[in-house]
Amino acid sequence: MPFGFIRAFTGALGGTFADQWKEFFQPNQNVPATAAISEAVSTGTNAGRGGNKRGSENVITNGSRFIVPEGMALITFENGAVTGFISEPGGYTYSSNAQDSKSIFSGGGFISSTIKTSWERFKFGGIPSTQQIAFYVNLREIPNNRFGTQSEIYWDDAFLGTQVGAIARGSYTMRITDPILFAKQFVPAQYLQPHAPIFDFADMNNDAGSQLFSEIVGSLAAAFSHYANDPQKGNRMARIQGDALGFAQSLSAVIEEKFQWREGRGLEIQRVVIEAIEYDADTKALLSDVRKADALSGGRGNSFMQQSVARGMQAAGENPSGVAAGMAFMGMGMNAAGGIMGSMQQQPTQPAQPQQPAQADPVERLKQMKELLDAGILSQSEFDTAREKILGGMGLL
Repeated sequence: MPFGFIRAFTGALGGTFADQWKEFFQPNQNVPATAAISEAVSTGTNAGRGGNKRGSENVITNGSRFIVPEGMALITFENGAVTGFISEPGGYTYSSNAQDSKSIFSGGGFISSTIKTSWERFKFGGIPSTQQIAFYVNLREIPNNRFGTQSEIYWDDAFLGTQVGAIARGSYTMRITDPILFAKQFVPAQYLQPHAPIFDFADMNNDAGSQLFSEIVGSLAAAFSHYANDPQKGNRMARIQGDALGFAQSLSAVIEEKFQWREGRGLEIQRVVIEAIEYDADTKALLSDVRKADALSGGRGNSFMQQSVARGMQAAGENPSGVAAGMAFMGMGMNAAGGIMGSMQQQPTQPAQPQQPAQADPVERLKQMKELLDAGILSQSEFDTAREKILGGMGLL
């Protein structure tokens, strides 16, 4: 005879109908946020609200009632086989006599059609017999899963054009996207027995959680490379610490390729936060050079050049040849700089008898200063200052 769950009510647990239930199964109230799966607690035997006259230990009797809160799914097992699954919040009555009742309810959202595939794959066919257990699976985002490397990891960096290395630590969040697949394929059998401990990812003795940690650390180098070589991320590792979702996508892609978390375990990484990244000495030197190059590029570099030229112009009357040479190396066209130098210098006619360099033609110098003003290299005030010095030297001011 078929068995399953009959929906009694949906919505908030504080409803009038829910309050009338004196004895029912519900989640353990002491489950941490990092827990993934825990055994259902019967209030008739564990909450001091009276005895369940029809209940037997490890048997879900006809008429048993279950509460399914928001953010959780309910799975029932018999001898390791899945016999029921509910993901829609509400209250349910267990019945082994309901011919048309369904053993799977889905309220939409991220619970996708793949869970129905898992149900068909793992469901139990027949009438429950002696040992039945109910477990709640956490469907919320599971936080505070930490990782870190003990030594440098290395990856190819497209922006720097070479291999770089760093020690990194951080944390990630994940979500159980297929509760049936997760419970059947990943959770060890010791957590699916009567009176089993809570399956908590933060538990240091949880070997399954430790396995995930090892797989994350083993995937970091490939994930860094994936991120740094993605043109949509700008190929800049410096952005990674502020891009929790972007790096999560890179890490999730590598994890899925190498370990099939989503396809084989019903798990998916949601966000990754890099709390610290310490580059090795060679990489630090490369990044320092990049920062200097960035500082001298674009508008900032042009501003720096103009300021340098302006400072050199303050000595225009005293050392015009040095000014022209400085302009050539600060980014002016070599022809323009050469013209200034040619007009400001004269070749000695008697090499054996050193002579004092002759002053350039003041009118020519004024023309050249005006060209610099028109080109935007000199400001109006800088041009006026230089002009006053030249005219003053001619005795015209």
